[in-house]
This record gives sequence, C-alpha cells and structure tokens, in this order.
Amino acid sequence: MNVPGLLARWARPGSRPRRVLFAALLYVACTVAYAAAAGPQRLVEHTQYNHYALLADAWLHGRWDIAGGPPAYAQNNDFVAFDGKTYISFPPLPAMLMLPLVKLSGGAENFRDGQFVIWLAGLAPAILFLVLEKLRRTGRAQRSERENLVLAALFGFGTVYFFTAVEGTVWFAAMVVATGVSAAYALFALDAERPLLAGLMIGLAYLSRPPVVLSALLFALEAVRASAAGGLPTGGSWRQRLRVTIERLDARALLRRYALFSAPIVASFALVAWMNFARYHRASPLYFDHELLTVAWRTRMGKWGMINYHFLPKNLGIALTSLPWLSPRGESAAFGAPFKINEHGLALWFTTPLYLWLLWPKRFDGQPDRRWLYVVVLLAAALPATMDLLYQNSGWRQFGYRFSNDYAVLLFVALALAERPMRKAFVVAATWSVAWNLFGAATFDKGVFDRFYFRDGSQTIVYQPD
Repeated sequence: MNVPGLLARWARPGSRPRRVLFAALLYVACTVAYAAAAGPQRLVEHTQYNHYALLADAWLHGRWDIAGGPPAYAQNNDFVAFDGKTYISFPPLPAMLMLPLVKLSGGAENFRDGQFVIWLAGLAPAILFLVLEKLRRTGRAQRSERENLVLAALFGFGTVYFFTAVEGTVWFAAMVVATGVSAAYALFALDAERPLLAGLMIGLAYLSRPPVVLSALLFALEAVRASAAGGLPTGGSWRQRLRVTIERLDARALLRRYALFSAPIVASFALVAWMNFARYHRASPLYFDHELLTVAWRTRMGKWGMINYHFLPKNLGIALTSLPWLSPRGESAAFGAPFKINEHGLALWFTTPLYLWLLWPKRFDGQPDRRWLYVVVLLAAALPATMDLLYQNSGWRQFGYRFSNDYAVLLFVALALAERPMRKAFVVAATWSVAWNLFGAATFDKGVFDRFYFRDGSQTIVYQPD
C-alpha cells in the first residue's frame, strides 16, 4: 500500500476524501460535545418520554397501540386515547430507526433512546459541511473551506440545535432526525442533481417533522433552472424573464425530475394514510392525531384546529421578542439565579444573532445564479417557518425557539450564499451564539438548574409578569 500517496490524496484540497474526512471529524467533535453536555444519566438510562421506543416495541408485538396504556414514568404526557386504546401520535421515522435496537435491547425500557439520539445528532452539522462545500465546488458560493467548517460548527453549537441534540426525548428526537435528513435533502436538491434521493429525504422528513416537506420548493425551483436550456434569463422585466424561461424549458427533463422526486413523497403519504386507517379508521395522508392528545389544550385544538392564524401573534412574539428577564431584587440572592428564561423559549435572533446577517447579503451584481439560489433558499425556508408560526403550540417547553430546526439548515445555506465576511462583528455574534446555546444545552431540563427557568403550566404567560 502506498501510504504517502494515500495520505496525499486525503490531504489534497478540494478532493472528495478530504471533504469526507472533515465531515467525519466534525461528526465526532459534535457527538462528543453533545454527549458531554447531555450528562451521564441521558447516556445510561432511557428518557422519561421515550415514546418512539414504546412505539417500536408495540410494533415488535404486532400492535399499533401501547399495551396497558402509558407507562407511569411518562405521566400520560402526549399520548392519544382513541376507542379505549393508547397510541403514539408522533410521526414514525425515529421509531423505525430505533426498531432493531429496541428488539436487541429486549424492550423499550431497556433501550437508551437518549444516547441513540446523540449518536444521530452529529450527522446534521457534518452533512451541512458537505452541502456548503458543494456550493463552493460548483462555484455558487465563494466561502473558503475553512469558512464552511466554521459555519457548520456554528450550526452545531451556535443554534438551538445544540440544546435539541442533548434532550433525547420524543419531541427533540424527531427534530434531530428531521434536521439530519433535511441536510441530506439540501445536498441532493442543489442543482436538482439527485431527484430520487432528494425526494426520498423529503419523504423521510415528512415521517419525522411534517412541516419540513414544504421545503420541497427548493428542489422544485432548482429543477426549473436545471431544465432550462442555457440557464435562466438575466435581463428584462420579470414577465419577460418568465416567458423566456418557459420557452427554454425542456419539459420532458423537468417532468422526469419531478416524477423521480415525487415518488418517495407519495409513498410517505401512503404510509401515513395506511397508519391512520389502521389506528383511527380514516385513510388520511395528513397527520391529524395530535388533535386527539389527552392534554389540557385539546379544547383549543378542537376550536381552532392545528394550524390557524389565531396562533400567529403568540408564536411570532416568542420567536422574535422573548428575552430573559432579571430576577426581582432579593430573589437572585435567595435562589442564585440572576435572570429567568421563560420556557416558551428565547427569541431566535437572541440565541443566534448570526441570522441577522441574512438581512444584508453581499450584492449579487453580475451573478444571477447566486441571487436566484439565495432567494430560492430563503423562500424554501419561509414555508415551513410559516407553518410552524401558525401551529397551535409555541414549542413549550424549550430553551430557544426549537421549531427553527425545521429550516435552520437552509438558513445556514443562505448565510454561506450571502458571503458577508467573517469580521469582528461576526466573531462577536458567533461567540454570543455559542455561549448562550452552550448554556441552554448544559442547563435546560437539568433539575439543579431549574432556578434559571420560569415555567407556567397554563402556557399563557409569555413575558415577565407584572
């Protein structure tokens, strides 16, 4: 074996082995950090809310429902009661991934679901690095390899993905799985390069976090660009450019891309319809069983539905304006917490001020392809973001606005495309982001640090009480 030649190949700038090596190193670094922040209990015991392991165990026993009802340790938190049976209402992909290990463990209570989620969590930052390198390799972004590594690491440690990755419980497990799948989707969807794989990733994302399916717009519009002979027009009014684009389109190539992309998504919808029919006798391809949860806010879902403008003001307020507040005088000394964080979560720009750089991208003069992709990526992120803002739940309980995980990968792709230099202000914002998200990962839902968090079981108090 020519060891020097092999090492030279792995070290050659721009080579595939080098990209894979850096992605693997990033995965290892993230996994180690997530495990350290999670703490030993998360690694050696199953979580209190191991719904996915319970679902996998039910399948292994040939059932859809949970025999004997919810286990006592889960406190009947987020289970569905229907026709005298108890069901898990969450989309099934994480349970599918856990299934063989639950089998080997001998049951849900023997399976360390939190540890399993941590093993998966490092995938999203690692795959995001490959996405950013693809942008550089294809000339659609001018970030250096080093900058792409920094951005991928900042995604892993400077966003609410950090605290999400270490929680392990059902709500956060779904987001870890969906975020990794979303990163793979972006990799395959750029340039509409792998239609079938891109569709498979979107279909899998739907089986973990349904709002992510709306980011299919990225592939849909990239396929138009890739199917237009000579690329997209750059001159004239938008009407003229639209007309020229239609004239340039290779309809057969576009339809082929769309067909390959759609097939796995349709299969995912069919799986959901079959599951809903088997459990609730309704062959709906859309998730609706959260409306059947035995929770206090079931009444509001019955009145307003799962998605409604009614929920927008509260959710928008939390996502954009929720901040820590100083503890009242005397309380800080008594309880050792100088500030409080509402468990509705902190504003997105507060936990990750790097997102503010998206408001001032570099000018794209003479670079229509980059301008096109920047706009398309933000539009693809805006659709699941809108769905989350209209959802009946703000994300409570959380350190930061956790639903942003549904589109955070795309926001970081946009940050790479924006090409603003990483100067002093960026470094300050990055340091702030990592510091706060490290605090969240280390303290949220860790009993000894509960004094830093304000919890209101009614979910009605968003800001500091008078």
